[in-house]
Amino acid sequence: MLICPICQGPLAAVDNGVVCPANHRFDRARQGYLNLLPVQHKNSRDPGDNAAMVEARRRFLDGGHYAPLAARLAQLAAGYAPQRWLDIGCGEGYYTAQIAEALPEADGYALDISREAVKRACKRAPQLNWLIASMARVPVADASCGLLASVFSPLDWQEAKRLLAPGGGLLRMGPTREHLMELRQKLYDEVRDYDDQKHLELIPPGMHLAHSETLSFRLLLDTPQARADLLAMTPHGWRASAERRAAVIAESFEVTVAIRYDWIERDAH
Repeated sequence: MLICPICQGPLAAVDNGVVCPANHRFDRARQGYLNLLPVQHKNSRDPGDNAAMVEARRRFLDGGHYAPLAARLAQLAAGYAPQRWLDIGCGEGYYTAQIAEALPEADGYALDISREAVKRACKRAPQLNWLIASMARVPVADASCGLLASVFSPLDWQEAKRLLAPGGGLLRMGPTREHLMELRQKLYDEVRDYDDQKHLELIPPGMHLAHSETLSFRLLLDTPQARADLLAMTPHGWRASAERRAAVIAESFEVTVAIRYDWIERDAH
């Protein structure tokens, strides 16, 4: 299942790690994850989300604000009943752990490029195979996954297609144009519209959209901490001015949460 990120040879378990036939060896960290991100594949010393962003997201998600989103994701994943699944861009593991709970018999894998995120994610579901790895060079064998989860995460479509077994699918969860509209209106003079179907144009030949649905609800952000954490875990936290950010944190308001789920299947032949 796992392949060497350097030579793509199969990785086999050895005492406290994995090794490939060419003798590239990767040790398991104390927390339980494998670091399969070689130095030459890093764009910076510590790529991905930093500790502050990861902590903000952990607090916000553990506060239950997005619980209906995670519940529906897990429900959909359970309906597809894969034997092996992979969460690409798992972050600190909130959604991953709920998928794992919904698929107790399946073989589960999860990866992120951020060491800070994966370090925390391990604690949520120690039974999973947690990896630090690049989404552009996923160290997992061709056609080995029945389900790929991609939650608020950038995606390499060719990699997704490579990883999926025929008949398997990508379960993608992303914002619609209404998502957090009230927050964006407070932060910017002009709210940029975007096409929440744009990603469908990127689906490669040999894959097709098989199911799509939207879940939306109103969310009251009633504590300064929740408002600050939401800002810190979205790009708006650094795009908007300090003055606007302070105004958002200062008083309670309601936002629209509006998320789209797509099941994009790899053709069976």
